Amino acid sequence: MRASLIQIDVNDEESVNSRRERVASLVRAQEDSDLVVLPELWPTGAWGYEGFAGEAEPLEGPTYEVMAKAARDAGVWLHAGSFVERDPEGPLFNTSLVFSPDGALAAAYRKIHRFGFDEGEAVLMGAGRELVTVPADGLRLGLATCYDLRFPELFRGLVDAGATAFVIPAGWPARRREHWSLLARARAVENQAYVLACGTAGTHAGVEQAGYSVVVDPWGEVLGEAGSGEEVLVVELDPARPGATREQFPVLKDRLLGLAEPRRR
Repeated sequence: MRASLIQIDVNDEESVNSRRERVASLVRAQEDSDLVVLPELWPTGAWGYEGFAGEAEPLEGPTYEVMAKAARDAGVWLHAGSFVERDPEGPLFNTSLVFSPDGALAAAYRKIHRFGFDEGEAVLMGAGRELVTVPADGLRLGLATCYDLRFPELFRGLVDAGATAFVIPAGWPARRREHWSLLARARAVENQAYVLACGTAGTHAGVEQAGYSVVVDPWGEVLGEAGSGEEVLVVELDPARPGATREQFPVLKDRLLGLAEPRRR
């Protein structure tokens, strides 16, 4: 499987509509790939909180329509990053979409862990409640988004649901880039799964983005890493690799859960 991670430059000068069309062109240019991945909240920028409500869309809104067509035109599996979803019966959500090569919606994931503590995304958006996986060309993709990367129990749940690769769009800030790289490798090693972590470049709402999108194999080896600017990172994946790694070094079989209550002093 050939995977292309498109590390998009998100900046304040480009309109949402212009960026949407530009990104669709970038997706269509990856017709030699099997899987294409976009970053988190690339239409609006992950840090432009003030614009979330005004730019929110229904699930099958403009971003859905443009990305579905781009996936169909390129004939690829497309993880279209995430966008601000407006649920007609609830709050806003940070929602990821995955399209099959015929442009059909294969999966949607609402981000579970919202960043911001007492501000920003944490108060403006609702929390997702479901773990989501989707089969794609021999891999089962487990979906997570940005801040989710800090919560290993989510990834254990995805492994239990059959995931052999994690796709993680993000709008990670440059000041915590070392955490980004470290946590991506950790999630790969501890779960013996591929990690495809796609971030944004540029500066948006005054926050410099980390870039450095990365693909890590189930043994923890970095297969490819982007720089700090806009670029397309292309890597080759072997769908048999996670299973072979888990068979050769069966650490996941030694998980021991619920054997004892913690001792309190």
